[in-house]
Amino acid sequence: MAHKYPAQEQMTTVQAIEVQVGRTGKLTPVAKLAPVFVGGVTVTNATLHNEDEARRKDVRVGDTVVVRRAGDVIPEVVSVLAEKRLQDAPIFTMPTHCPVCASVAVREEGEADYRCTGGLFCSAQRKQAILHYAQRRAVDIEDLGDKLVDQLVDQGLVHSLPDLYRLDLDQLISLDRMAEKSAANVLASIEKSKHTSLPRFLFGLGIRHVGETTAKDLARHFGQLDALIQATPEQLLQVRDVGPVVAQSLRTFFDQPHNREVVEQ
Repeated sequence: MAHKYPAQEQMTTVQAIEVQVGRTGKLTPVAKLAPVFVGGVTVTNATLHNEDEARRKDVRVGDTVVVRRAGDVIPEVVSVLAEKRLQDAPIFTMPTHCPVCASVAVREEGEADYRCTGGLFCSAQRKQAILHYAQRRAVDIEDLGDKLVDQLVDQGLVHSLPDLYRLDLDQLISLDRMAEKSAANVLASIEKSKHTSLPRFLFGLGIRHVGETTAKDLARHFGQLDALIQATPEQLLQVRDVGPVVAQSLRTFFDQPHNREVVEQ
């Protein structure tokens, strides 16, 4: 039998509610908090997950809230002290357009999340897609961090994943805090990533609903990328643990000409 102490809770105030854009276009409201020390760390942000959750807790800018770290890890808002609320505190509503690229934000039937429809046109999605592709569990480009990806996208050097393999030393040296040795290390890591495996590559593409395990199952079943790209929904459903949702997601991805072009490049 295991016993756990209850999570530490502290009071703080909500200074703003910002909407962040994830790799798949998911819009996530995040409460920006006055810094507070909770469970051994200083917390300044707490996810509100989605519009329904934000409405259920009725979190508003200026509110005094109780926060804790769920599982002693993820900061979350436990409750709002309504008696301390300012009279003119506005109710939070999700934006109708992406806060980064201004593309329309939609909420699909039966889903809790709003999503930006901009795809890789949206710089926020592009940055997250590159970081996902470069992570250790995917193709493992170890010298490609957040700040470097921000610069590569913001300066127009990388518009899609294949652009990573077109970078040269001069382009990297021109970036902030990038000396020749650091730039050479990045290029070496990118070169090394060319020798990856099919499961890692599939996972790195960031196809919705395709995690590491599913990527391994797909690679094991089809053996080659071309066979997977051409697979019918019926053939996809023969793969272990692949159901209609994953099969449809794969077909939707590979049926898009720009996605196939990215894979080919």
